[in-house]
Amino acid sequence: MKRFISISLAAIASFVTISLGSCKVDKCKAIVCANDGACEEDGSCTCPVGYEGERCETLSRERFIGAWIVDEDGTVSNVARYTVSVENGPQINQVQIRNFNNQSNAVVVGTIHKDTITIATQSFQVGTLTKTVIGYGVAEPEGFYGAHGKVRFYYSISSSDGVTDNFGYRESGTPSIWVK
Repeated sequence: MKRFISISLAAIASFVTISLGSCKVDKCKAIVCANDGACEEDGSCTCPVGYEGERCETLSRERFIGAWIVDEDGTVSNVARYTVSVENGPQINQVQIRNFNNQSNAVVVGTIHKDTITIATQSFQVGTLTKTVIGYGVAEPEGFYGAHGKVRFYYSISSSDGVTDNFGYRESGTPSIWVK
């Protein structure tokens, strides 16, 4: 009789464990994360590099693509207004910026992470001079974020002749303002 009761209790315990365990809701069952995003236990998506949004549906660099009007006043240079063109870069999370620092032959590559564009140290030629740039920009949300936008750019540009012009980089000078 004891054996029968022990077996019965074990069977009931197993049944309860299986029944209660199967009541767990799979929050990912109804979730589709786009662009190879991964659904997490809480139902949120972890997006691959270059994508963002609730379901990884947004290409991060899209907010930066297009023509931008730049207003800037460096620590060495005078006030300037010019246009840059931001285009798709070589990687899904990169852009190419043409006419950077109002240098017609300058093409600078920026890496995008959500609202930030980072320019790793890189160089380009302007006549006989080599210009080296480093910096970052932060997009500021506005009412029509996709069509219009504003980026506050903090960068430093050094020339092979020893001149460094700062645009808010490391708190030196005033940041460059880009608007669409």
